[in-house]
Amino acid sequence: MQPKILAIIPARGGSKGVPRKNIRDLAGKPLIAWTIEEAKKSKYITRLILSSEDEEIIEAAKKYGCEVPFVRPIELAQDNTPGIEPVLHAIEKCPGYDYVLLLQPTSPLRTVEDIDGCIEFLLNKKLDFCVSVTHAEKSPYWMYNVEKSGQMNPLIKQEEVATRRQDLPPVYMLNGALYIAKVEKLLEEKSFLTQNTKAFIMCRENSFDIDTELDFLICEQLLKQREKT
Repeated sequence: MQPKILAIIPARGGSKGVPRKNIRDLAGKPLIAWTIEEAKKSKYITRLILSSEDEEIIEAAKKYGCEVPFVRPIELAQDNTPGIEPVLHAIEKCPGYDYVLLLQPTSPLRTVEDIDGCIEFLLNKKLDFCVSVTHAEKSPYWMYNVEKSGQMNPLIKQEEVATRRQDLPPVYMLNGALYIAKVEKLLEEKSFLTQNTKAFIMCRENSFDIDTELDFLICEQLLKQREKT
């Protein structure tokens, strides 16, 4: 029997880097709409919901067919609210699911193929936790702490510093697009990032995370280009 998967889109009204970004127009539709539309295509998601305290975001989500079963308490929508808290709140409000999938609206280039690919990876390997990553463009093997004197201290100690990028070990970073976990395990750990978390690798093109105005501009151009093909 196919497991029951609750997908949560967390979207609060307060945004510092890009004000009102969740409902800001991105290539013809609100930012949040891109995540809703791809999630609704999934063959594994049982229920897709929004968690928000903001009336405008709630209305925009409903317009694009996302269920809003509750209004997030304002104390769980602060700048310093840990990201896991709205997820735990949503699980409490919507019980009875085997897995929970977190879909941040700031990853508008994430496709249904990414979503279902990650779910299949988790289910096939019988994992408790899985998060999406992408290849890091800037290698930490070429990064340094710099003291006031100008002294450079490598972030990662190496016997010999590689001079060619292709000689560096491949490294990956969280891209913020997909977090999925078995509900009972997440309630125990209260984090998607545990000793047992496995990585689902996404391509760089689908991994942009909107945090600044520049990110917004890049994603807009990429989405417009994608719509043409």
